[in-house]
Amino acid sequence: MDHIKRPGLAYLGKRHSSHDKKDRSISKDKHAKDSSRSSSQVKPVKLNMYMESPPALFIDPPQQSTGALISGRLQVSPVAGDVVMNSIVMYLECTTATKRPVQERCRECMTTVSDLYEWNFLSKPKTFAASAGMQELPFSHLIPGHIPSTTHGHIGSIDYSLHVRAKSTDGQETEFRRALVISRALRPGSEKHSVRIFPPTNLALQVTLPSSIHPIGDFSVLCRMTGITTKKDDTQTRWRLRKLTWRIEEKEVTVSPACAKHVGKLGGGGGNSEGKGVQHEHARDVGSNELKQGWKTDFDQGQVEGEFTAAIDSAKDPQCDVVAANGRTRISHHLIIELVIAEEWAPNKKPQQATPTGAARVLRTQFNLTVTQRSGMGISWDDEMPPMYEDVPASPPHYPSQHTTVEPYEGDDLHEDVEQLALGS
Repeated sequence: MDHIKRPGLAYLGKRHSSHDKKDRSISKDKHAKDSSRSSSQVKPVKLNMYMESPPALFIDPPQQSTGALISGRLQVSPVAGDVVMNSIVMYLECTTATKRPVQERCRECMTTVSDLYEWNFLSKPKTFAASAGMQELPFSHLIPGHIPSTTHGHIGSIDYSLHVRAKSTDGQETEFRRALVISRALRPGSEKHSVRIFPPTNLALQVTLPSSIHPIGDFSVLCRMTGITTKKDDTQTRWRLRKLTWRIEEKEVTVSPACAKHVGKLGGGGGNSEGKGVQHEHARDVGSNELKQGWKTDFDQGQVEGEFTAAIDSAKDPQCDVVAANGRTRISHHLIIELVIAEEWAPNKKPQQATPTGAARVLRTQFNLTVTQRSGMGISWDDEMPPMYEDVPASPPHYPSQHTTVEPYEGDDLHEDVEQLALGS
């Protein structure tokens, strides 16, 4: 999984304070254990969160995306009487995990928690009165668009969450965590045209694919194979398409980092563990089908063409394409096409009387697919900004007609003469 060192992401280039990183690195397990003790230990405040912004969606590739805006209100409710809170801090956390760690049952090798941003709501202790009821603390942030989206692969995962820690003056602490799903969508572009040649034959395959596909829904693939007929003086040999098989392969490549204690298991001695890890790969088919008809064969023109519909099986929980900035996590997809062709011989005067020669070939090729979420309107946050003040005209334009006229004011001071002005007859 993408190993992100705390307290800041290496590829964000900005560090955030994390004086309690050791405690927060086990906050998930601690939070789960504390939930069972909630009946015996009453927290001073109750925390909740209301999100005002829509789901976080990055538009365009990581190199071009401007990110996504999130905004909401942290709700603080005193439980038993007035309470004085010493600090209320919220972190935008990125949690990366791997199912194939360098050392089994080592939490440091399996999970890494890092901070993308930090909110300090209180600059000094504040009293939350019970009579005031629930109080809200607003927050907002622009998430940078080059970070990877939320991913749940077979050998690794990337998750984001908003983690709140509130501490009272008497030392009691309250935690709250809300998952934050970040998606990425690419704007639809022009179709992709690819050509594959199969030496030593004269066969060439031309394939037209959409620029991007989605985990839900199907897409069309247009194929045309040329060079299937070879004519001589009296006879001709030709290739007949017998079967077409397609499948969509999802390939996941991730690097499991080693913690400082187990970096020696990687070989090469000790030293700095930065950048060290074990690479793992996992491939699976997320869609496939077999076709034995549905194309048109023209031996005179020497070509076969047809169109078929392909789709990703949503029941297999497919993932979108992901490329981490440091290259430690990558998920890609490929469309693999296999063509089974059989050779036959026929005289030029009677081409319909074909005789199989017994020769056959299997042509196999693959094409890159870009799997992304649907972009909807495809508008990023910076394109939705309202016009600036100077862009708004001073007043609506006047459209003269026979019923309205515009006369210039010739007085000295409009504010003093306004009471004496009257409509003309």
